Amino acid sequence: MTAECCYVRQRTERAAEFDVEFAHIHAWPRFLYSRDTTLVPSIKITPAHNRLLAALPGDVYDRLLPDLEPVLMPLGKVIYEPGAELEQVYFPVPGCIVSMLYVMMDGASAEIAVVGDEGMVGIALFMGGGTTPSRALVQSSGQAFLLKGNALKREFDRHGKLQALLLRYTQALITQMSQTAVCNRHHAVEKQLCRWLLLSLDRLPTNELTMTQELIANMLGVRREGVTEAAGKLQDLGLIHYSRGRITVLDRPGLEGRVCECYAVVKKEYDRLLPDKTTKASALELLMHDHPGRSKTAASNTGIHAARVSAMAAPDLNQTAKATLK
Repeated sequence: MTAECCYVRQRTERAAEFDVEFAHIHAWPRFLYSRDTTLVPSIKITPAHNRLLAALPGDVYDRLLPDLEPVLMPLGKVIYEPGAELEQVYFPVPGCIVSMLYVMMDGASAEIAVVGDEGMVGIALFMGGGTTPSRALVQSSGQAFLLKGNALKREFDRHGKLQALLLRYTQALITQMSQTAVCNRHHAVEKQLCRWLLLSLDRLPTNELTMTQELIANMLGVRREGVTEAAGKLQDLGLIHYSRGRITVLDRPGLEGRVCECYAVVKKEYDRLLPDKTTKASALELLMHDHPGRSKTAASNTGIHAARVSAMAAPDLNQTAKATLK
């Protein structure tokens, strides 16, 4: 069965304004589908492709919807610089990854966290600080939904579901930052590279990453020679294939077997605090199973409410999704 490339979510008629034609995006990265998936002519992208937005109750989602703006996130784009006053936040969709970097006075840098479709970029805006000493840089090109700061604060100050969800996300992000600092201090470059690759793969729908060894070295805050040696070792073991700035993971279980405990610590905390990302795809699969004559595009446009998993989700996800779709 090919991977599903779009998800189902109840949305108002206003949501149709956010549909993006795949063919109209220039140099669009390979995301929202796996390598063996046949592309449909039009891939529908909505704010619900971001797990935080998808987890919101319908009334909160609908209040934010008019203020959400789809934007392209090209590789290397700087979202914000250290000390800059934040005026908006970004909710990436699958395939888009933003790297949060700390930049030293001499220009050296190190990655402190990555953000994909599980989160948002710009927590300082609702935490009250307004600025941050880190830089946010697009590591994997794609798309995100921009939300103006006043719209976010207006909903956040209701002290409702959005506030609770964003505070849980902040806790997960702090865990990633803390564990990254520990990993960079105590673990070998090979272990750090394995962690970085797995965290990136978790936010991509394919097993390929486009990244030069020099850029990886900048992300990890190590010498390029160290990354070259570590990548060469992983390639010799048959875990990855590296060629001309493209890394293909050939054996993820093998990679997980060599990574340090830092990856599991971060993943466990994200899984504990944030909505499960499998529900939207499961809901669409159930819909297609119950209505085999319906096309994927038609299914995504039905407006049927897909089951959403939160930290309080029912244990049987498939039963929950099927009950919602009936």
